[in-house]
Amino acid sequence: MRTVKRRRGATALTLLCALAILTAPGLAVGTALAAPTPDPGAKSLERVRKEIEDLYRQAGTATDAYNLAESETKTQSAKIVEIANQVVAGQERIAGLKNRVGAAARAQYRSGGLPPGAKLALSDSPSQFLDGADRLRQGEKATSDLLSELNRTQDDLQQHAKDASAQWAALEANRVKQETAKKDIEQKIKAAEELENKLEAEEKARLLQLEQEAQYRAQTAWLSTGILKDVHGPATEAGRRAVQFASAQMGKPYVWGAQGPGSFDCSGLTSQAWLAAGKAIPRTSQEQLRLLPKVAVKDMRPGDLIIYFDDASHVGLYVGDGAIVHAPRPGRNVTLAGAGSMPIKAVVRPDA
Repeated sequence: MRTVKRRRGATALTLLCALAILTAPGLAVGTALAAPTPDPGAKSLERVRKEIEDLYRQAGTATDAYNLAESETKTQSAKIVEIANQVVAGQERIAGLKNRVGAAARAQYRSGGLPPGAKLALSDSPSQFLDGADRLRQGEKATSDLLSELNRTQDDLQQHAKDASAQWAALEANRVKQETAKKDIEQKIKAAEELENKLEAEEKARLLQLEQEAQYRAQTAWLSTGILKDVHGPATEAGRRAVQFASAQMGKPYVWGAQGPGSFDCSGLTSQAWLAAGKAIPRTSQEQLRLLPKVAVKDMRPGDLIIYFDDASHVGLYVGDGAIVHAPRPGRNVTLAGAGSMPIKAVVRPDA
């Protein structure tokens, strides 16, 4: 019964994709059903579509690099603050230890400057001598411990200084990486937008149609393998909350580097969805692939993340019935799409 329900869901998604294509701007239903006629400009427009898609893919890869550098910068900044606090605490401790050493020196001065051992030797009382010897040993140990602690604290401060220098160097390196990635993103998006802006309104509508057709073909081919016949794992409570969050963001625009609430990039959406479900996961699709447990496609369940393309530059959140919610690219909004509409690299599970 469950398999039948899943098949119906997959069929419904296929029909939904087909309906989206049939109702795309500038395409009549009769035209969609008729055999395609040669279009001299179609190949050229298809080349434009692929070029634009490639530029946005490159921008997505650069966005991942930018987001990773930003995340590491935040970590390094927090570490520098932590080291600074440790330095302050160490300096205060050294000041206290020096005061105690100074107090011991002043006490010896007030007693006439004789070393404790000399005073003990001059004592003519055996009991006083033995009692004094014990106190002397205790005092010597306390002084030794005090000096050892002072040396350790000074060594710690030197190490903190080295750690801080290393963190500052890493922070600067990440700043450079961020700036480089930002320029790369802006250049790729600008080039893609310039290509689109050269098109007439009808060509833009046709471009969108070609984009939908390519996704539909990929999804149909994926479903035709029977891949979903064994995919029936139920969502966990956390997975269900992640799906609810992601689905509620549909219609919001893609903005690179964005993590909400008004806009998202692809991994910004998935990381925030799982944060809303009570679990912090890596910020970027590449780090999500690297650090989260992988599962087979046949074992995926709602809430799992599907990583796309060989460079892991895109990610969507699986919502069941062969569909994902994802933030596609600049110029598009968070939307529902076929899970097989892009080349799948891996499936990862945040709540394994």
